Amino acid sequence: MNQSVFLKSVAPFQDKIFRFAKRLLISTEEAQDALQEVLLKLWQQHQNQHKIKNLEAFAMTLTKNWCFDKLKAKSTDNLSLSHFQYDAKGENSLQKQVETNDMVNLVKQLIDQLPGQQRMIIQLRDIEQYEFEEIEEITGIKQATLRVILSRARKSIREQMVGCYKG
Repeated sequence: MNQSVFLKSVAPFQDKIFRFAKRLLISTEEAQDALQEVLLKLWQQHQNQHKIKNLEAFAMTLTKNWCFDKLKAKSTDNLSLSHFQYDAKGENSLQKQVETNDMVNLVKQLIDQLPGQQRMIIQLRDIEQYEFEEIEEITGIKQATLRVILSRARKSIREQMVGCYKG
């Protein structure tokens, strides 16, 4: 496999790697470093890529591990899922846009308060739109457990949102 073929094979998911790393590390520069490191590791293993069943899931696992190593080196457990991407399509009313923006900011804050594992799972499933099989490959967590973690994370966010709007 030459460099051109390799770049074409990883191009479809480079942006996902970057966004995932940025949400875990917060810093754009560190996310770019993570992307470069993951691409370098993939290139170094390009001779064995035929053995890899799902290259994208493998790349996301490498990204997760690299980011966690980076966070451990900093001795911090502040995994923030910031920079939530939202597109308010079809909203003409300024009031609606403000309300929607406030709601998105509230959800971001509530996600930030979740335990690390719940944040990561909600990031992969609800924001990045990965299937449970892919998340299982990335995290090594069984699908049934993933569903429980995701359900608890969503329930926590839902309860806190109801509390915010009642009080």
